[in-house]
Amino acid sequence: MQRTRHSFPASVLKSIRDRKKQKAKAAPSEGTRPAGTLVASYNVHKCVGVDRKFDPERIGRVIREIGPDVIALQEADNRFGDRAGLLDLLRLELETGLVPVPVSGNGKGHGWHGNVLLFKRGIVRNVHQIKLPGLEPRGALVAEIDLDEKRTLRIIAAHLGLLRRSRSEQARVVLEIMNRPDEKPTLLLGDLNEWRLGNRSALNTLHTTFGPAPPAVPTFPSSLPLLSLDRIMANRHGMISTVEAHDTPLSRVASDHLPLTAFVRL
Repeated sequence: MQRTRHSFPASVLKSIRDRKKQKAKAAPSEGTRPAGTLVASYNVHKCVGVDRKFDPERIGRVIREIGPDVIALQEADNRFGDRAGLLDLLRLELETGLVPVPVSGNGKGHGWHGNVLLFKRGIVRNVHQIKLPGLEPRGALVAEIDLDEKRTLRIIAAHLGLLRRSRSEQARVVLEIMNRPDEKPTLLLGDLNEWRLGNRSALNTLHTTFGPAPPAVPTFPSSLPLLSLDRIMANRHGMISTVEAHDTPLSRVASDHLPLTAFVRL
């Protein structure tokens, strides 16, 4: 038994120990949460939970728990056919104040290749839909949002592929969006599907602009998160803080990913 336990990677054991100690928590209230803009990334798994039930309303309840100012969703549309959107965005707007960044040419879909970017306040100035290379249909949504008269934030909402070679190519396309590391404040939000480190990792490619990355936070699988597939990264040091998984009884069931949250200070 002793030998079997030590055969597990140290990161896996730490995640299990932390999970056992962790108490479920809801989103902090406006009066107690840290200063800044609350951003989140959430792979909603086509609104199918770990109990195999299709329940879009449950995903909406998780989003209400988080209370984000900006949130990037992945897998919010059907993957095949007419790629119809799966969430009731009008109801979500009434309940949270979040509205989708507009995209064009997507038929019945909410977003671009399942990527949806929602924001609570501000003005959208530019939106670009980027098709990412690879065997799977993947994309990125790039938007510039004037949060107020003085603050503009560029957001890249992306969902990278399952194949290592595709992820590396897709990471290079994301970097091409950035002209130089010191340009306007930019966030990369999404399911990057990358838990590996080293020279063959897509994260290593992204570090040239978005590194060093914040500490990895396990978000997958939601019932016992061991892998840090979801990321929130910035092109400026100290721009993001308090990166956490939104771990509640509801979020553990609603999708196979936990939402990832962070606070942004410009």
